[in-house]
Amino acid sequence: MAEKPDADAASEGEAGRATAATTTMLKAFTHPLRRQILRLFPKHEYLRAADIAELLDVPANKVSFHLRALADAGLIVEAPERARDRRDRVWRGSREAVSIGGPENPIEDAVLGNAALQVLIDEHYDVVRRMLAWTPDYMAGRTAEVHAEFSQGTMRLTEAEFLAMMKRMGAVSKEAAEAHDRDNPDDPATRVWNIDIIAADDTI
Repeated sequence: MAEKPDADAASEGEAGRATAATTTMLKAFTHPLRRQILRLFPKHEYLRAADIAELLDVPANKVSFHLRALADAGLIVEAPERARDRRDRVWRGSREAVSIGGPENPIEDAVLGNAALQVLIDEHYDVVRRMLAWTPDYMAGRTAEVHAEFSQGTMRLTEAEFLAMMKRMGAVSKEAAEAHDRDNPDDPATRVWNIDIIAADDTI
């Protein structure tokens, strides 16, 4: 099972469980421009079509079309409390985790599911590449700033114990994200952290 939340966070969404990905979600998620749009929200929190058009250097009407598709898929939601007037449309990323298939919620289109998983894997490799580029300076003491973290552990657990551990880790991630001051997105101390957790047992 792979999960993808708004700001890339937890095994539990706002409703307490990961939302099962629909075909509409997967189609929206795998579209390259829509992925670019989604990646803007963790950093900027609230965005208008004009903001996104400027950031990505694409026409505003094109952005509006893709925003509607993302909203229809449930990957972004409107933030009317941020609007200047009735015509002003402000968006934020959904804060629910999304599960890409599994025994309880099998996906309808395996090819589309694999495409979504490939997007997540490509992003994971990008995180690893960035970590590898930064780590030598940190290990050699040339910088004291922390920009990444890598830890590896091996333990004996039952499947139930493992799932309970992952649930606790998801709850901690969700708690940290909710505690962050979302009303101050320009705080220079704030950075967007890509957090990937991967685990496998000895039977695969």
